[in-house]
Amino acid sequence: MARRPPPLLRAIAGRWRRSLRFRVVATTVLGSTLVILVLIPVLLGRISAGVLGAKEASALAEATAARSEAQRLLDATSTQAADATASRRIDAVVAAMAARGAQAGLFEVLMLSSEPGGLNATPERGTNLVSESSIPEPMRRLVAGNQRQAWTYTVIRYTDGDEVPGFVVGSPLAVREVGPYELYQLFPLTQEQETLELVRRSTVLAGLLIVLGLAALAAAVTYFLVTPVHEAARSARRFSAGQLDARMRVRGEDDLAQLAMSFNEMASTLQGQIRDMEQMSKVQQRFVADVSHELRTPLTTVRMAADLLHEKRASLPPDDARAVELLQNQLNRFEALLADLLETSRQDSGSVQLDCEEVDLRELAEGVVGALQPLAEETGSSVELTGDAAVPVVCDALRVERILANLLSNALEHGDGRPVEISVTRDARGAQLAVTDHGIGLSEEELASVFTRFWRADPARVRRIGGTGLGLSIALGDARAHGGSLTAAGAPGQGATFTLRLPAQPRQVPLGVPR
Repeated sequence: MARRPPPLLRAIAGRWRRSLRFRVVATTVLGSTLVILVLIPVLLGRISAGVLGAKEASALAEATAARSEAQRLLDATSTQAADATASRRIDAVVAAMAARGAQAGLFEVLMLSSEPGGLNATPERGTNLVSESSIPEPMRRLVAGNQRQAWTYTVIRYTDGDEVPGFVVGSPLAVREVGPYELYQLFPLTQEQETLELVRRSTVLAGLLIVLGLAALAAAVTYFLVTPVHEAARSARRFSAGQLDARMRVRGEDDLAQLAMSFNEMASTLQGQIRDMEQMSKVQQRFVADVSHELRTPLTTVRMAADLLHEKRASLPPDDARAVELLQNQLNRFEALLADLLETSRQDSGSVQLDCEEVDLRELAEGVVGALQPLAEETGSSVELTGDAAVPVVCDALRVERILANLLSNALEHGDGRPVEISVTRDARGAQLAVTDHGIGLSEEELASVFTRFWRADPARVRRIGGTGLGLSIALGDARAHGGSLTAAGAPGQGATFTLRLPAQPRQVPLGVPR
């Protein structure tokens, strides 16, 4: 089982999916942060290279001049004071170099003997307690062995424990009557380090301010851009909920104002069309109801005459008797069509009233199976009833019975003589009845149209019972009136299954308004 991400990550992911403003601001912050993280090291590297490069150039120039001065002093003391001791000569050079470096606090000085014995044989001197360990051993070997100038970055250490970053330049010196020496000038980089640290802090602070500024700018821009979109979405939701007067506020004359005006024009057009359609629908419903009602009176008269003729058909000539039979069948179909049209009109107008009572859905199914047994024998299909022994449900028994009769008759008509199965079950959500045949089946296109009024899967197919083409549409309306559903499934050559679901507690649903 995969671990769920932490709540904070889930919240951020949800915010990312739902908020365009959050995505824009977050993307701006991440992008600018990545750019700053790339630019800051490059910028600091160039600044460091410039500062240290300038320090290195000045240090090398100073070291070259100081080495020449030190060698000159050594040569001068050799010729002027032959009796001067080595220590006095070394001290004089170190003092001169210290005075030279002390003028601006440029460097420290170390004079080290290149002889293996070091202080035991020849004097060594330094300034300001600078430690000999400040000079890397590879550098000493390079200066003493190759007798040439060398330089490197190092840590300047003092005998009192202090340490500072520095740049050291070493040069060889020759002290007559004493031996080879090495002159090291150690340039502290404390000031440069403080400068670079200041630059580093300033650059990081500037980068942070840039990121925050870009985030604020992105938030402001997206606010002005997304707010009209949010307003359009709210207006669209209100419009879809039936508030046909929902409109957007128009501000200014820019592109967003054009969007608001276009939306308002579209809403006004749709409002007018919806009202026209509602009016046309009401007129149509009233027309169907009036026509169906007005046809009742002449139909009753014709029915009485037809019944009279039908009772006396045995005494009529064969052709006349046949005509009376056809008249009776068409009158039956006409009456069924009028009843279905009236029921359809009631569903469209939202005037369906349920007369609910508690009944046994299985008993209703058994009654329908018994009533349609002659049709089952005619088609050669057997009907098998399975499921729970008793399925109590609160419903309008007449309407549910009409749904079952319609589903079963259709299954027998299209079952190709194969068995038809009816399953009746109940669970915590309510009751369910499924009617399954194993006949011609339904394609995907047919499944999409099966509940359409006056639709037939195969118009050329001979029907054993007269259908009006409104049965499944009315059945769907009756199911929805209970707060339930009626669905179809199947495949060509594999039969079809119609499933009726009724809720545990029915609720009157007006069919004439959008749901």
